[in-house]
Amino acid sequence: MRKAQQRVTRDSEIFKTIISAIQDKKGERIISLDLSKIDEAVADFFIVCDAQSHIQVKAIASHIEEEVRNVLGEKPYHAEPGQQWTLVDYVNVVVHVFQTEERKFYDIESLWLDADKQEHQ
Repeated sequence: MRKAQQRVTRDSEIFKTIISAIQDKKGERIISLDLSKIDEAVADFFIVCDAQSHIQVKAIASHIEEEVRNVLGEKPYHAEPGQQWTLVDYVNVVVHVFQTEERKFYDIESLWLDADKQEHQ
């Protein structure tokens, strides 16, 4: 496990900044999975969203990084860019930006059915 730093909640500034950045770039089907009560989870939250194209995947991920850096002065611990799926890791919050078909294929939400799931408009 690599959970570190202070606990993140849905009221945390980093959480709200990430959700807002996704909404700014028209990310779709935004959900958060609260993993904080799951012992084997590597983060407190996963945030997952859809994008309609590889260009939008990149735009959303870049905007998340830019906004978190501007608001909180933080850079991601790790990022895995890709055309169909990009991961942005802030240790206790991990963001997954998928093209719609890739999200259906990997179905991350089904791997964490015991997590508290919330939709974000």
